[in-house]
Amino acid sequence: MRKSIVFKLFLLTVSLSLFIVAGLFIGQTLFFEQFYVRQKVASVQSALDTLSTEKWEETEDAQGAFEIEQQFYQTYNTWVARLDAAGYLSNTDNFKAEVKLDSVPEAPALSGTTLSIPLYTMMDVEELRSDNPFLLDFFVKPEERIAIEGLLMNDQFVPQRIGSHISKMWAENRLENTTFTNKEYEVSSRLGVTEYRKHYTSILVEGTVTKLQTPEGAAESRYTNHLFLEQIKTFQANLLYGEFTEKENTVIDYVENNVPYKIFINQRRDSSGAPFYVFAMTSLQPVNEAAGVMRNYYIYIALGALLFVALVSFYYARRIARPLLRVNEVTQRMASLDFSTRISVNTEDEIGQLSQNINGLSNMLHDHINRLEQDIEQERRLELTRKAFIADVSHELKTPLSIMESCLYIIQDKPDSPKRDHYFSAMKDEVQKMNLLVGDMLELAKYESGTYKMEMSSFRIDALLERVCDKLALDLSGKQLLLHTHFIPLEVVANAQRIEQVIVNLLTNAIRYTPEGENIFIRMIEEPETVVITVENYGAHIPEDQMNKIWDRFYRIDESRQRSTGGTGLGLAICRQILKLHHAQFGAVNTENGVRFYFELSKGQEA
Repeated sequence: MRKSIVFKLFLLTVSLSLFIVAGLFIGQTLFFEQFYVRQKVASVQSALDTLSTEKWEETEDAQGAFEIEQQFYQTYNTWVARLDAAGYLSNTDNFKAEVKLDSVPEAPALSGTTLSIPLYTMMDVEELRSDNPFLLDFFVKPEERIAIEGLLMNDQFVPQRIGSHISKMWAENRLENTTFTNKEYEVSSRLGVTEYRKHYTSILVEGTVTKLQTPEGAAESRYTNHLFLEQIKTFQANLLYGEFTEKENTVIDYVENNVPYKIFINQRRDSSGAPFYVFAMTSLQPVNEAAGVMRNYYIYIALGALLFVALVSFYYARRIARPLLRVNEVTQRMASLDFSTRISVNTEDEIGQLSQNINGLSNMLHDHINRLEQDIEQERRLELTRKAFIADVSHELKTPLSIMESCLYIIQDKPDSPKRDHYFSAMKDEVQKMNLLVGDMLELAKYESGTYKMEMSSFRIDALLERVCDKLALDLSGKQLLLHTHFIPLEVVANAQRIEQVIVNLLTNAIRYTPEGENIFIRMIEEPETVVITVENYGAHIPEDQMNKIWDRFYRIDESRQRSTGGTGLGLAICRQILKLHHAQFGAVNTENGVRFYFELSKGQEA
C-alpha cells in the first residue's frame, strides 16, 4: 500500500513526540551515573572542607578520633582518617608497641631511643586471636626482645618487619608491612640497586618491648576496615618515596572487586604549622543517596530534551530531502555509464517507487551493456581463432604440399621410373597426414572459439581407461613397453567422448617418447570430491624450461621438432582445451624415473 508524503510527515511528527518522552528515560539511564559521581565527589569534598582542623587537634586519644570517624561515616557514608606528616594514622595509642632500641651503629641517632610502632601497619587486628607462637610471646611476655628491619628515609626510621630475632626475620613467626615492602621492591627494581641505596638505607635493629597496647571492645572495629587501612598504607608508601607531591586537594579513582571508589586526600596544617593529611574514601556503588540528587537532575533532563527535539527535527527535515539528492547522484553516474551504485531507498511512497524504477532501469542497462561486451569479446576471439587457423594451415600444409609437388614432377619427368610406387606411397602418406592435421586443427579451433558447449554425463572412468588400454595394446607391444594400471570403480561427471580423447592423446604421447622395454603407469587416485588420473612414462624427461611450452600448438619436445617424430603437434593443445572446458585441474611434472601427466575430474555416484 502506497503512503503519501503528507502521511509520512504526520507519522514523523508523532514519532518525534515519542522520542522526546523516551529521551527523558534514556538520558536518565545513560547520564545519571556520571551526574551522581560528580555530585557525590562535590558533596564529600565539601564535607571534608567543613571538618575543622581544631576538632582534630582537640582529640588526644584513639577513642576521640574513632568517634569523629564514626560520626562522619554515618553522616556522609564515607570513611575518613587523619594522617600525620609521615602518612601514619593519627591517635593509634590503643594499638601500638614501644621498643627501647639497643645501639644502632648504622644510625647513631636511633641508639637508646624508644621507637613507637603503629601495629596496624604490621598486622590485622584479627591476628590477636591467632595461635602464632611469636604473637603469643610478643603480647604476653613482658620485656620481650625483638628485632626490627626498616628503612632510613629522610632521617626517619620506617619499620618494615618485626621478628623474634634477627636470624628469624624472614621466617614465618614475624610481622610485616607487606604494602611497604612491595613498594620497596617496585622502586628498587625501577631505580636499580645502586641508585636505590644512594637514597634509602636498610638497617636491622634490636630492642626490648617496653609497652604494648591492643584495642578492646568497640574500639577494635576501627582497625577491621582492611580495605581502608590498605589504601592508607599505600598512600603512606607513595608519600615516603616521594611519589605523592600534590599540594592541593586530590581525588583518586580506585576499583576493588568491581566496586568503584573515590579516594580524597586533603593536605592541611595545624595551628603550629605542622602538615597533616585528611584521608577519606567513599564507595560509588550505593544508590540510596541518589534520590536526593534526582530532583536537580530532572532540570538537566528537561533542557536536554528541548535540545534533543531541535536536533531530531532538523535531522528528519534533511532525511526527507536526502533520497532526492541520492536519486540525482545515481542518475548522474548512469549518464556516465556507471551502473555500480544503487539507490538505497526502500520506502513505499512516491520517492520509493521512483528509486525502484531507477534501480530497475540501471540493472537493465547494465545487463544489456554486459551482453554487448560479451558479444564483442566473443567475436574478437572468433576473429583471432580464424586468423590463427589460417596462419597454422598455411604453415603446416606447406611442407606436405611441397613433397607432393616434388613427387609429381619426378613421376611426370620419369614415368617409367622404378621408384614410381615409392613416390605414390609417399604422396598417399602426406595426404593422410594432411587429413589428420586439418581434422585436429578444425577440432582445436572449435574448442578455442568460445562457442562450444561441453555436454556432461555420469560414466565409469575405470571402464573407459580399460577400453583405451585395450585399444592401444598393439602399439605398446610393438615397442615392448610394460603397462601397469591401478583402477578404482568410480563414476565421474564429464564428457566421456572428450575425456577418452584426452586419455588416448596422453597415452599415445607416452608410447611415442618412452624407450623400448620401459614402463608406463596409469593410475587413479581418489580424493574426497574428485578423482585424479595420472599417466607416467619411464625413461625420458622434459627440460624444465620447456615444461610450460608442451601445451602449445605444434610444439614438440625433441630439439629437432620435425614432423617425422610423429603426431601433428596438436594433441596436448587439444587436451588443454578439453580440460579447460571441464574446469579441471591438469599439468605435467618430471618424476625421478620419467614424466607424469595428470588431470582431475569431479566424482559422481560410486558404482
